[in-house]
Amino acid sequence: QVQVVESGGGLVQPGGSLRLSCAASGFTFNRYAMRWYRQAPGKERELVATISLGGGATTYADSVKGRFTISRDNAKNTVYLQMNSLKPEDTAVYYCNAVVRGYNYWGQGTQVTVSS
Repeated sequence: QVQVVESGGGLVQPGGSLRLSCAASGFTFNRYAMRWYRQAPGKERELVATISLGGGATTYADSVKGRFTISRDNAKNTVYLQMNSLKPEDTAVYYCNAVVRGYNYWGQGTQVTVSS
């Protein structure tokens, strides 16, 4: 079955960096775009970044442009989110997402907390 599993979250000081990973299985990874979302307490889940099948096209939310980079390794069935210059407002649970044959698949999420 389709699974996506996030890892790499944690506590980091403002201005710091983290790299999130999402390991995917159960589908042909290189045939699907992949996305990272996040959800802060009391807020709706928001789209952070999208990457195309081969990784050649990426899009970002305005709030993270220039600070976050999404990438993928199709040989490892893994998508990454490199987060630099982190701010307290980046604090959220980060989710990996795949839409496979019309169904949304989500991981359990990984907590990112930016605080001094």
